[in-house]
Amino acid sequence: MKSLRRGVVLQGVDTPHEFVNLAKRFEEQGFDHLWLTESSLHARDPYQLLALAGMHTSTLRLGTAVTNPVTRHPALTAVAAATLAEATEGRSILGIGAGDRPLVALGTKPARLAQLELAVDAIRRLLAGEHVDVESPSFDLVDAHLRFPVETKIPIFVSASGPRTLELAGEIADGVILLCGLDPVIVEWALERISAGADRRGRPRPEVAIFVYGVIDEDEDVAIASARSIAAWFPQTSPLYCELAGLDLKIAQAVRDQYSGGEFQEAAAAAELLPVEFVQKMAVAGDRARITGQLSELAATGIDSINIFPLGDDRVRTIDAFEDCWRRMSISD
Repeated sequence: MKSLRRGVVLQGVDTPHEFVNLAKRFEEQGFDHLWLTESSLHARDPYQLLALAGMHTSTLRLGTAVTNPVTRHPALTAVAAATLAEATEGRSILGIGAGDRPLVALGTKPARLAQLELAVDAIRRLLAGEHVDVESPSFDLVDAHLRFPVETKIPIFVSASGPRTLELAGEIADGVILLCGLDPVIVEWALERISAGADRRGRPRPEVAIFVYGVIDEDEDVAIASARSIAAWFPQTSPLYCELAGLDLKIAQAVRDQYSGGEFQEAAAAAELLPVEFVQKMAVAGDRARITGQLSELAATGIDSINIFPLGDDRVRTIDAFEDCWRRMSISD
């Protein structure tokens, strides 16, 4: 437990003032990470909010979860990441991924793996002070270089769920944001894919930060009802995980038929089709005793951090309950 870290993941639904207060609160509670999503038009800009949080905290590692190479040109992402690193005094993480269903509102699609890999390489080289030339179907750079110094190395975490993206993350990333639910069988399968990519490049496995979404409530029915929406995300985006979790294929298809994509909160109707067992494998959906046990099982898989994404109407209540579960897990160890 000494090396396992914990964090909080939020959407930018809070005003800047509210977000800064939350960041200070989480630091006082001893959390290691605070991540903020980037969801096109669905929430506030993460770089601005994280920079403000960085100027009012001193220990939290602050990261995007995640930006993408479609809505932001990689050069602008490099500038944003470098600026955030300055504002946080070297405590920032650049989380990047292919993008998700919210891109549909912008008339575009998630990046292909080759585009994501090319963007990560270009960003890393720009941050290292290199002059970069890229000619590709997705973006170009012509003798591009930053005109200001980047004093610290900025870790780049790649968000991954599918097998090819997991292996790519193992090959190129400083860290991996893992989105695969809580079932140890699935987590270990994902870790094997990450390690396979790392082995292919002859490098150590990168740091793995698992994101777990849901609600902790002593009334399990309340927790399950609130967490169903994120469970419905998996049949649409990660059907392989549904197979590993034992979800009936007909149910998975029915969920896909009702939920074609978008923010996971839009999946409420489709989510009602899912059995409770599946919901509790893919989401935080239970009381403190259940979640403490699941966190202990996650810790045993060898991941590096567990990060709670609270759902429902009372996010802080779930975060506080997560912290209580963490203390219980530490005591039992």
